[in-house]
Amino acid sequence: MIFTRRDFLASAAALLPLRSQDLPTFTTDIKLVTVLATVTNRQGEIVRNLTRDDFLLLEDKRQQNIRYFSQESDLPLTLGLMVDTSMSQRRVLDAERGASYRFIETVLRPKQDQVFLMQFDFRIFMRQPLTNSLRQLSDSLPYVDTPTFRQLQAQSGGGTLLYDAVVTASQDVMLNRMGRKALILLTDGEDFGSDASVGDAIEAAQRADTLIYSILFADQGDGRRPLQRMSKETGGSFFEVSKKQNIDQIFTAIQEELRSQYSLAYVSDKPVITNEFRHIQLTARQKGLVVQARDRYFARH
Repeated sequence: MIFTRRDFLASAAALLPLRSQDLPTFTTDIKLVTVLATVTNRQGEIVRNLTRDDFLLLEDKRQQNIRYFSQESDLPLTLGLMVDTSMSQRRVLDAERGASYRFIETVLRPKQDQVFLMQFDFRIFMRQPLTNSLRQLSDSLPYVDTPTFRQLQAQSGGGTLLYDAVVTASQDVMLNRMGRKALILLTDGEDFGSDASVGDAIEAAQRADTLIYSILFADQGDGRRPLQRMSKETGGSFFEVSKKQNIDQIFTAIQEELRSQYSLAYVSDKPVITNEFRHIQLTARQKGLVVQARDRYFARH
C-alpha cells in the first residue's frame, strides 16, 4: 500500500503509537509502503512479541529502513466474504453461511471495520455492499445460494468465475480503500469460464494491497494449488476443511491472524519513476520463525 503525505497524516495515529520525537519530517512526494505480516514458529503457533529490530526488510534485494512498526494493527479492516455458489458447493453452503455469520459477529468492529458479501458461480453478484451493520450482513447471508434450475437453463450450463470475482472485488472495492484489506474465499478452488487467469487475480489483489485467505471446501478436484498460490503471493493463508479442522476452527484461525498482524512501513530508497511491481522480502532475524507477508507491491508514480 502506498500513502501520500495527506493519507499518512490522516491515518498515522491509527498506524502505531510513536513518540512525537520519532516522527521524521516529510516532503510532499514521500510515499509510504506498508507491509502486514503474521509470524509463526516451528510449531505453527503465532508469535506476538517481536520488535522492529527483529525484522529484515528488502526491496528488490536492497535493505530498507523500517520507519514505522506496530505489534498489533488497529488500522480499519475492509473484509470481503466471497462465497462459491456453484452447484458443486450446494451441500456445504449451510455450514458456510452459519460459520460466516459467527466469524463476522466476532471480528467486525462497527466503528472501524466494513464487510461486503459477494457470491460467484456463472455470475458475480454483490449480495451485500460494504457495511458496518451486522444486521444487514445477517439478513443477506440466507440469500447466498446456488442458482435455480431456471437460471441454469437460461445460462445453458454452469460455471465458476472464481478468478473474475477476485479481480472484480479487488478493482471495484478494495483498490481505493485505506487500512487493512482482506478477501476470504470459500470455494472448491475450481474455475470454469473466467476471462482472468489465476495470475491476473493475484496481480489485481496485489495492486489493491489485499490479502487473500483461501478456504478449500471440496471432496476432490484440483483447486488446492491455485488457492495456495493466491494466498501465498498476497500474504494471506490457505486452509482446508477436513475432519481435523472444521470451518469454524478455520475462521477462528483467520480471526487470530487478523488480530496478531505486525504492521511495518518504509519509504523506498528508490524513487518511483514509472509504475511497476517491486519485490518485497520480509524475514525474521531469529531462526525458526516463518514470516507470512506479500512478496511484492505496485509502486505508483
